[in-house]
Amino acid sequence: MTRQTQFCPVRKIGTGDTHHFFGYYNKSNFDEAGRYLLAQQVPMRTADLTGYQTAEVGYFDLEDNDAFSVIGETTTWNWQMGAQLQWLGGSNSRKVIYNTRRDTPDAALPYPEYQTTIHDLDTGKDRTLPLPVYIVAPNGKSAFCVDYSRFQITHPTICYRTHHGEPYLALAPEDDGVFRMDTKTGDYELILSLADLKRFQTVPSMDKAIHWVTHMEMNPSSSRLLFIHRWTERVEDETCFLHRLFTCDADGKNLRLLECSDHPLPQLVDGFDPSQVGTFDYEKSEYQISHPLWKGDHHVIVWGPHHGEIHYHLYDDRTGEADVVGRGELDENGHMTYFNGGNWMISDTYPDDTTNERFLFLWDSKAEIRIDVGAFATDPNLGKENRCDLHPRWSKNGQLVCIDSIHAGERQLYLVDVSPIVS
Repeated sequence: MTRQTQFCPVRKIGTGDTHHFFGYYNKSNFDEAGRYLLAQQVPMRTADLTGYQTAEVGYFDLEDNDAFSVIGETTTWNWQMGAQLQWLGGSNSRKVIYNTRRDTPDAALPYPEYQTTIHDLDTGKDRTLPLPVYIVAPNGKSAFCVDYSRFQITHPTICYRTHHGEPYLALAPEDDGVFRMDTKTGDYELILSLADLKRFQTVPSMDKAIHWVTHMEMNPSSSRLLFIHRWTERVEDETCFLHRLFTCDADGKNLRLLECSDHPLPQLVDGFDPSQVGTFDYEKSEYQISHPLWKGDHHVIVWGPHHGEIHYHLYDDRTGEADVVGRGELDENGHMTYFNGGNWMISDTYPDDTTNERFLFLWDSKAEIRIDVGAFATDPNLGKENRCDLHPRWSKNGQLVCIDSIHAGERQLYLVDVSPIVS
């Protein structure tokens, strides 16, 4: 294995008059033709979010001087994931889906304040679905949903702030967990409760802990769901989070535990000061399971521990076996995505403790070569919830990568042309 450096051309999308970002790494903001690029537009570079700031939702036209068209607005967003803005897949690629807030909460629904809006680019019309979406199946038929108010307690970085105060949350309720919602009818059902997950191969550290689900992803055939089950007794300190990596069928059945990082937590002793934990200590923890994605229908790439070592690991969902990816070169947590299930993987690093630089790199899994294609500084004063990770995302043809970055003093999208390498 070797490491190379070949910095690629970078083009900024958006202007300094407003700030733009997409959010997470787990879905592409490019449309199928590579012309339209989804983004959220806000007037500020950074802010502590209250649930009342509005983000405009829209897209850049890369064939019309990067003109930005607004299709809607929302107050349900955060800096890490935005409003879960994404293309509605399958044959509905001219439709955009994202989360919004109801004018009046509906107490009859699992999540009274939040809903999903679907915008049709061809007709200009909107329609709504009753639950907020986390991820949409690639075939566009189903969305999978969780409680963003629970994140307000367990993981504020990815929450939507409520307009009605912090909710009371049971530790592992029977009536909350993972919902599947039909994107055509809006019908929904609870396919896995948090109580179900706590009961499945339970461990003692779960007894007094609050539980939640995050990092849900569907495989390309829309047949299997992956997710991380997390629990903790100390929500104010992310280094106390415990993790399990699961997969299941689209209806919640055939649940499979791929990894568990349960371990003793010295931070639970009296007098521990969580303010001494660094901004990125959690991401660099030797026990963390994070950022899983499918590589094809049967393999899951993830950063996490396995047999006492933490690496990028590639799990076989059918057997549970795990292989190390990039031993000796890929030695820190990142947001990794394979292009179309093939040999090329794009990923990033968290900021260097000294230089504050984040590296964007390609991994050639066939030749086992890491190629650094860019370095982007960040502002170390942004903190946990306001930070701007690169979150690289492939274009549909694999020639471009879109990132969010703040290295030039603005929060903007950038296109990195990796075609000289991957071609």
